[in-house]
Amino acid sequence: MKVTVEVDCTPAEARAFMGLPDVEPLNDHLVSEMKRRMDENITAMQPEELMKTWTSFGLQAQDQFRKLMETAVGGASKP
Repeated sequence: MKVTVEVDCTPAEARAFMGLPDVEPLNDHLVSEMKRRMDENITAMQPEELMKTWTSFGLQAQDQFRKLMETAVGGASKP
């Protein structure tokens, strides 16, 4: 036997029917907080600032990689 039940309701009505909590106020708060933080840090997203950050990180990473390779080569050459 096969039974098909079709329920026509909104997501909020389905959550209430299933006893799930209403998280809409929490979601609204989190979204507004994320917007506020993004607005405060929008200058960091300017192309000039991004390039400064990426360049400084890139140079540091290259230097660390070079030191790692020098250490590995120095250790390999010792008997």
